[in-house]
Amino acid sequence: MGVGALAACSSSGSGASPSSPPTSVPSSAPSVPPSSAAGPPNWSALANKLSGTLVLPDDPAYAVSRQLFDFRYDSIRPQAIAYCESASDVQNCLEVARSSAITPRPRAGGHSYGGWSTGTGLVIDVSRMATVNASNGAATIGAGGRLVDVYAGLAAAGAAIPAGSCPTVGISGLALGGGQGVVGRSYGLTCDRLQSIDIITADGTLRHCTKNSSGLDGDLFWASQGGGGGNFGIATSFTFSTVDAPTLVSFGLSWPWSAAADVIAGWLSWAPGAPDEIWSTLLLIAHPGGTGAAGPAIRINGVYNGSLQTANNLINGLITAVGSQPSSNSSFTQPDYLSAMLYEGGCSGLTVEQCHLPTQTAGGQLTRKPGIGASDYVTSPMSSDGIGVIVDYVNQRQADPQVGEGGAQFDAYGGAINRVASNATAFAHRNALAGIQRSSSFSMTDSPAVIQRGRTWLDAFTKALRPHVSGGSYVNYQDPDLANFAEAYYGSNLSRLQGIKSQADPDKLFTFPQVI
Repeated sequence: MGVGALAACSSSGSGASPSSPPTSVPSSAPSVPPSSAAGPPNWSALANKLSGTLVLPDDPAYAVSRQLFDFRYDSIRPQAIAYCESASDVQNCLEVARSSAITPRPRAGGHSYGGWSTGTGLVIDVSRMATVNASNGAATIGAGGRLVDVYAGLAAAGAAIPAGSCPTVGISGLALGGGQGVVGRSYGLTCDRLQSIDIITADGTLRHCTKNSSGLDGDLFWASQGGGGGNFGIATSFTFSTVDAPTLVSFGLSWPWSAAADVIAGWLSWAPGAPDEIWSTLLLIAHPGGTGAAGPAIRINGVYNGSLQTANNLINGLITAVGSQPSSNSSFTQPDYLSAMLYEGGCSGLTVEQCHLPTQTAGGQLTRKPGIGASDYVTSPMSSDGIGVIVDYVNQRQADPQVGEGGAQFDAYGGAINRVASNATAFAHRNALAGIQRSSSFSMTDSPAVIQRGRTWLDAFTKALRPHVSGGSYVNYQDPDLANFAEAYYGSNLSRLQGIKSQADPDKLFTFPQVI
């Protein structure tokens, strides 16, 4: 997401660790199906085996340790939270889960819209496994790395990968679900840069998977390129091919709300076919509490991978497509790639340390921002009726003083993203002109009734928009209310993913409401 994104940053969750050897390593314990010889978990024995930390409900750290990014899930009480520091820690946790028939939930950034990186079983947190080592065109990253730390680590080597902008999202959840971001049209999705992944399957085997791997390892590599976190195992390390850190121009334009329909139509005609080097997002944001003449906000933010002069020439093409001059128009060259990503992540003026939650770093200044969302893809030019649905529902949101910020956000596809075949990776949405997310954000003081009001609005918006979009959905914007979710997330790749799931996790040790 870019600056001014509507909702809480989201991704599906899964785990991480950087230092595992690049071979398939069997667990020291045999596989035990969850239903076989189950007994109560021996937490004391597990704590003694871990190089990390096991947090139990009577521990003073438990109240914070069980928190996700979204406060709506603060009432969920895991039996234990294991902060893993090595692949063997993850294996030991899975051994307990198998032998005790409790559900393991991998957690990295904890940004799942559905809250599925927690549960009442064992949370396997991999955020301590977050090293970033980059050299010679490749970077090995522990899957617990948060994006702001990933960008900082890569910047030290003058390198970059395409990834998201929300600073506290974990790299694992992002990459496993695809990974759209601000340089995606230049360099592809995060998963498109994947060279290898170390992943521990339900039987405790640590597998080193590459594109050239055979059998299940090869299938798991393919599935890890967009097949969603939490389905097949717990990732412990990723290696990505990198690019030299580019120089980016950031830009932003705003129009009066009365021009909303023209801005949507103009942007949709311009953005997907623009040169690969330019990416943009179109934001329609309602700030409830009144229906003044100004109406909701409409703006376009973006980045250009190149010179300021060329960026401005392309922006002029956007203005021509819209058919009216913006009320504000700014563009500027970022001092470096890390600064650009801090800006895109809403951390302009903050240090890397400050661009965390206070529970993550001593100097963290970010706050948890709960939200709900739903997404679709636009695969053909949108009709005036479809555009009218978007404008109407944002207007409805603006007019309701009882709910918080909400609206719609388009992200440009095309470019390098769409030049990958739909079956080359598990990410199937390679013909999209744009993704469109609808979302509702809330404050910590909002009541369940207010949140439900936002949910009702979101569901009605989704239903009204359905005839005008593809029916596909981005798995990293999990929607717990999405009907036929598997088909929407994975499209034509679903059948192969189901087959891989049956091989990698035949007893469905890894499960959650939208598991494959």
